[in-house]
Amino acid sequence: MPRRSRIDAAGALHHVIGRGIERREIFNDDTDRFAFLNRLEKVLTETITGCLAWSLMPNHFHLLLRTGTVPIATVMRRLLTGYAQDYNRRHNRHGQLFQNRYKSILCQEEPYLMELVRYIHLNPLRARIVGDMTQLDTYAFSGHAALLGRIERVWQDVGFVLSHFGKRSSNARKQYRAFVEHGIHQGHRYDLIGGGLVRSAGGWKGVLEMRANGGRLKGDERILGDTEFVLRVMREAEETLERQMKLKHQGWDLERLAQRVKELTGINPLRERGRYRPVVQARRLFCTWAVHDLGMSGAALAKELGITPAAVSMAVRQGNWLIEERGWTLQENN
Repeated sequence: MPRRSRIDAAGALHHVIGRGIERREIFNDDTDRFAFLNRLEKVLTETITGCLAWSLMPNHFHLLLRTGTVPIATVMRRLLTGYAQDYNRRHNRHGQLFQNRYKSILCQEEPYLMELVRYIHLNPLRARIVGDMTQLDTYAFSGHAALLGRIERVWQDVGFVLSHFGKRSSNARKQYRAFVEHGIHQGHRYDLIGGGLVRSAGGWKGVLEMRANGGRLKGDERILGDTEFVLRVMREAEETLERQMKLKHQGWDLERLAQRVKELTGINPLRERGRYRPVVQARRLFCTWAVHDLGMSGAALAKELGITPAAVSMAVRQGNWLIEERGWTLQENN
């Protein structure tokens, strides 16, 4: 059976788990771990991808990421390929380092976000890499210490996570730590990383209740969320893919897209550069449709337009507002 494509969208929350081939170690020492973190920082910064939680284990890692305009597949390819090459060079080895495919689970933000942050950050304690919460508080290879302000990680979205625990940072950190400590007794949360129907129906109890009531279950191992969320995400992903394929079949490419933008704004974003308002607006419109409707990556657009990936990400966000405000559509008969 062919494997299914990953489900992704700008702003989506992903729990990513990567393991060593045959469950072998992927981090031999702290040099390896710091090398991985350095590359992670570089990739996340360049792709404007948010990181809410993470932990490194001897033979695997956990990341909780929020994608920007760059797909999760691109982010992870850059991270894993680059690290594997460095690792092989450093340890004088050849061949594959990671399993063929990392696990990526698209997550419903509520009620799973904070549960995932806690679960991921407790991994070193559950695996007895650290002995207790005090040691975890300063452990360098999970995101927990950064949330407590013990270690600075500029690429980790500390503020967003702490905002769920209070407005004042000192109180928020205290509440966050208590929340994490309270989860120690829960042990392994297979409902957060296990397969399809159980996750999508609230556990086996939910599965049994739905069966007893004659309800139909809809699950997908790529998605962590309730049935309604699963259905919505799958429908939106399919609709997006169908739209992109249809537009490409109709001959839409960047040149044709630029002409459509010129019809609306008087500016061809592929020909005119600068920072004055008409050009900026045209670029925002162009980037938004290129990413959402043609499926272009932020990195490819940045190269095409001679701007940074961060500028593309910002243009897409602002372009959405512009489209809504003006009522513009890519195709006149939409």
